[in-house]
Order: sequence, then C-alpha cells, then structure tokens
Amino acid sequence: MKQIVVISGKGGTGKTVLSACFAALSRNAVLADADVDASNLHLLLHPEIQERRVFRSGQKARIDREKCTNCGVCIPACRFDALADNASGRAAVDRLSCEGCGICFRLCPAHAVGMEVRDCGEWYVSRTRYGPFVHARLGAGEENSGKLVTEVRKKACEIGEKEGKDLLIMDGAPGIGCPVIASLTGADLALVVTEPTLSGVHDMERIIELARHFKIPAAACINKYDLNMDNAEAIETWCESHSIPVAGKVAFDPSVTDSVVRRIPYVEYAANSSAAAIRKMWDDLSRDII
Repeated sequence: MKQIVVISGKGGTGKTVLSACFAALSRNAVLADADVDASNLHLLLHPEIQERRVFRSGQKARIDREKCTNCGVCIPACRFDALADNASGRAAVDRLSCEGCGICFRLCPAHAVGMEVRDCGEWYVSRTRYGPFVHARLGAGEENSGKLVTEVRKKACEIGEKEGKDLLIMDGAPGIGCPVIASLTGADLALVVTEPTLSGVHDMERIIELARHFKIPAAACINKYDLNMDNAEAIETWCESHSIPVAGKVAFDPSVTDSVVRRIPYVEYAANSSAAAIRKMWDDLSRDII
C-alpha cells in the first residue's frame, strides 16, 4: 500500500480541502487525518464512528495528602511554578501548569508525590462513503501530538493492509514540528500545498527541506495561484531549480467556502476550471504513485 501525505508549511493554504477532494476521487483508499491538534477533515467526510479509543500519554504530578508532611521542599524546585500552598496551607499541584518533569517526585523525602499518566484525547476508526477513515482529537492544550499522529497512521495502515487498499491518503499537520515529522514517516510522497504569498513561499521552502531531510519525495501544489502571479511564478522557478515537480496549480474560487459550509468535498460541489485542475492533479498523482 502506497502512502501520500498532504502537508503545508503554514495553515490556511487549502490542505484539508484538497485532502477531502482526493478522498472523494479515490477508488480504493484508506483515509487519515493527522492534524490532531485541529482536526477538521471529518467535517467534509461525514464519518460514522465504529471504534473509539482513549489516547493516554505524558504524566502529571499527584500529591498523596496522607503522606505529605508539608515540608515545602518541592515548591521552590518546580521551575514551572506548578506547586503552591493552597488554602489549607499544603502543597498542591496546578495541573494546567505541571509539565510532568518529575522533579517533585524525585525530591520528596516522604515519597508523597506520584506521577500519573493522563488522558490526552481520543482517536476513532470510522466509515465514510469514500472508505475507512482514522482520525483523532487531542485535548485542549495537551502535548504529544506526534505520538497520537503515529497511532492514527499505524491504525490506518493496519486497516489498509487488512482490507487490501491501494493507497493511504493522509491530511497532515501544518508547520515543520513533531506532528509533521510523524506524518511524513513512511510516506511515498509528500504533497506540499502552498499559496502565492511571501509567508507561503517561505514556509513551503522549509517543509520541502524537512521532507528532503527524511528522504521523502515531495511535490508542490500552488493553490490560489492567480491571486499573485509574480509570487506563483517565483514558486515555480524555485521548484524547478530544486527539482521539485509542481503537481498542479489551482485558481482561487470563492465557492470553495460554500462547499465547506455545506460540508461537501469541493470536486463534488463545483464543476469549473479549479475543480478540473484538482481532478487532473489527482489523476496524475495516483497514476505515478500507485
């Protein structure tokens, strides 16, 4: 089974819209949303959840009141100011500030501090009319999103192999951080969606450099290219000079917003040149990668 991940150096380039279009155009694919910090691909795919699992990761300190002698050793040692005297005059853990470093656990002479693994979010196995879909939701302010992305990708691969799918289509996270690295792992192609803005060009260069670092083949898609033809041309020139194929150029279309509001993949909503460009891009990519 081949894997294609749709990523972008910054948010707002149209990555998820394109991922939904590819899901609608695919014939034998398993789908995954690796943008666990702000997942939204499910809004366009209307999944029916078949399986729900709790994602547990990281640690938080917990103080055993019966063992605590209120010696105060832990309070100044915490560099995150997560320990403080509460109303009763005893040390208490601020769970929002605690980073789980464990210094209080190591220093407590009464062994009153324990470290608890916490629930950070959920991940789901769903069915859509486009195929099986694995997605997740990370809790607000929680970390270890890269680990959750790995869980999502791993489960999607298991389903794909079990059901004999040809392709895994994954909506990756924006940026160049841990979730993106986890999304890129094992991919046969990284499609970098960019836009003709200065920040779009800059962040495209960074994400392509990241893909090259991990030896993942990359291609570029210039979305809304007609908003600034000079910048679009500069992107094409840069890609040519760095041997990055431009898989497609999609013109700006206000009806994309209408399709999102109606929760319909754009290629099923519109029949114009922009939708045709996406269809051609998918035909070219699927022919080359499968």
